[in-house]
Amino acid sequence: MTMHPMIKLADGNLMPQLGLGVWRASNEETMTAVTEALKTGYRAIDTAAIYKNEEGVGQALKAANLPREQVFITTKLWNADQKHTQKALEESLRKLQLDYVDLYLIHWPLPQQDSYADAWRGLIKLQEQGLAKSIGVSNFHPHHLQRLKDETGILPVINQIELHPLMQQRPLNTWNATHHIQTESWSPLAQGGEGVFDQPIIRTLAIKYGKTPAQIVIRWHLDNGFVVIPKSVTPTRIQENFDVFDFRLDKEELSEIAKLDCGKRLGPDPDAPRQ
Repeated sequence: MTMHPMIKLADGNLMPQLGLGVWRASNEETMTAVTEALKTGYRAIDTAAIYKNEEGVGQALKAANLPREQVFITTKLWNADQKHTQKALEESLRKLQLDYVDLYLIHWPLPQQDSYADAWRGLIKLQEQGLAKSIGVSNFHPHHLQRLKDETGILPVINQIELHPLMQQRPLNTWNATHHIQTESWSPLAQGGEGVFDQPIIRTLAIKYGKTPAQIVIRWHLDNGFVVIPKSVTPTRIQENFDVFDFRLDKEELSEIAKLDCGKRLGPDPDAPRQ
């Protein structure tokens, strides 16, 4: 199996298909986790302004001393900053100790605020300035994406959404694919495998391949063509989550896991009011 499988985005940039997420990790935990991940072989890190751990990512990157072009860094624009995209990204870059990010996302559409289209225009300008190599969104439904297309003519290259075997969002995945938008999975293990790891098909495949249930689920994401960013701050699990390139699930096995979809959303609906 090829290590570090890469996905080519619609803008021509390449992105590792497997990365580390650092949601709900402190700066100290993040620095340790990112350091371990980079040693293990990860080359993509996903953070966000609202996680308040961009400093930890930056410290780990600086200590690792890897060539900048070898690490793919994603961060996200928080809701309160949708009208201040330039200032928000400059602050993130300061904390990350970087001159640019590889991917900058609008974290939520926040429809009640009705500023995500203007925020998208801001991201387009940031890309033109070279501060973000690629730009995308997170938690956008098709009608949000269509509005971006209608108003700017430019679609995101990524839509990062809640996606796991219990919440597969097939219509949205299809919309993304039809419009050349890469789907990226957050909470890919359903927040610690809640209701997923004990499914008979997952356990059966884990025994068959000599893998853990988490590794089976990560492989399911990869084999479906999704970018996947499992979160962990535990060194053994960080290593375990990366040890998924020596096997593949076949079509029948993928179909069996597809049957687990029950629309179980663990996070908020993007159209629901939020702060």
